[in-house]
Amino acid sequence: MDRTIVGTRFDAGAQYIDGALRKGTSGDTYDVTSPADGSLVQRVDLASTADVDVAVAAAKRAFPEWSGATPAFRSEALTRLAAILAERAEDFARVESAQTGKPIKLTTEFDVPGTVDNTAFFAGAARNLEGKATGEWSGSHTSSIRREAIGVVGSIAPWNYPLQMAAWKILPAIAAGNTIVLKPAELTPLTSLMFAQACTDAGIPDGVVNVITGKGRSVGEYLIGHPDVSMVSFTGSTGVGTRVGEVAVQTVKRTHLELGGKAPFVVFDDADLEAAINGAAAGSLINTGQDCTAATRAYVQRPLFEAFVAGAAEIFDSIRLGDPFNPQTDLGPLVSERQRDSVAGFVERARGYGATVAAGGFAPEKGHDGTDLTQGAYYRPTLVTDVAQDAEIVQQELFGPVLVVLPFDTDDEGIELANDTPYGLAASAWTTNTFRALRATREIQAGCVWVNDHIPIISEMPHGGYKASGYGKDMSQYSLDEYTQVKHVMQDITAIARKDWHRTIFGDR
Repeated sequence: MDRTIVGTRFDAGAQYIDGALRKGTSGDTYDVTSPADGSLVQRVDLASTADVDVAVAAAKRAFPEWSGATPAFRSEALTRLAAILAERAEDFARVESAQTGKPIKLTTEFDVPGTVDNTAFFAGAARNLEGKATGEWSGSHTSSIRREAIGVVGSIAPWNYPLQMAAWKILPAIAAGNTIVLKPAELTPLTSLMFAQACTDAGIPDGVVNVITGKGRSVGEYLIGHPDVSMVSFTGSTGVGTRVGEVAVQTVKRTHLELGGKAPFVVFDDADLEAAINGAAAGSLINTGQDCTAATRAYVQRPLFEAFVAGAAEIFDSIRLGDPFNPQTDLGPLVSERQRDSVAGFVERARGYGATVAAGGFAPEKGHDGTDLTQGAYYRPTLVTDVAQDAEIVQQELFGPVLVVLPFDTDDEGIELANDTPYGLAASAWTTNTFRALRATREIQAGCVWVNDHIPIISEMPHGGYKASGYGKDMSQYSLDEYTQVKHVMQDITAIARKDWHRTIFGDR
């Protein structure tokens, strides 16, 4: 991996506070390495809790001016930010690929343009705070709704989409007038820091966007519990999200939790089989399966089951693993060897219980381009059949390039199986029958249900889950609303000193 991708840009430090990079004061460092070959991308200094205090104080100081700015002012700043991100798109894509191992075609065609589009969307949404129409609902008062910024937001973003998740946290928060302290995963902090610098370059005032690079168990938990943080937003596993909620509730903070997923992919017997097979491969393998909405459980009605498995296995076997910077590479490594070993462990335990591995199921040695993959965290796309519904590989979030395929007989059974995990983030239904599609979208318990596709997201529509997948929405107007607090203003219009309702407290009519 070419070390010059990052260069010396973070030599001033890996904390972005009050409009500038600075060194963390914990005395500890962390090596951000390429999961493709283990090479050093950047050694970063880690924050201490004292650094969190400084960042939160900066955000608190910036809040009155930023929240008091006109929506047009904030919108114009975000419009400039979108333009800057677009100008720097190639740089962002290369750094994102370096720190995560994502194929360059994914960061170039998905991560970066998606972030630019999100930014442009929230530039417009900043001028569109919605509420109930002003009116005389009581007959003697005029009532109106104000949507006001909440304060300092403490956000924790995951490692699977570092740039996009940073944007999903920062953009609605600041569009609504809040200020923010973001803690990215220490594995992948670099594009979050670059995004914060771009905010400054766009004219967003110092202190509005701050980034703290540190460990979750120390600075992350401290940020969540900080008395000057008014709202917490977290994306990550359900287990860690539970802990976030426990800490946040002690100071009665608003919480926004986007947690784990185990998305079902339900193929009815009238589905377009070719479309379903292609959709399953793309929907399960995007970002090497490290996507909380990725298709992980394919339920295929029995008449199509064998053909679906055979077709999916053929595509899985054709996927090209290799150098992330080769434009022909389809799939990169997992984010770390630890994550690769975790995924492999799920597959090996399933094998031990009699599962059939129809494709993949091993760490490859060579890539499609001859690249030596033994120093990276690579794992072949894996298709698993012959497992029980209650198996861990079906029930637990795996976060890797693995799709389990199970048969079902009746429509009732297919929907019941789709709902039979604790999660409810995303799902898809594959059918050419309108009534089947409507039933699936109505009865599958998930925050997003696609029909005849799986994965596409758009800035105008919300992303968030049901059940153990958490609550709160990213993207869309719904997300912007969640970063505001609603105030009812009620003004008397009668000028009557002694009102009729006073008799309930004193006097007679």
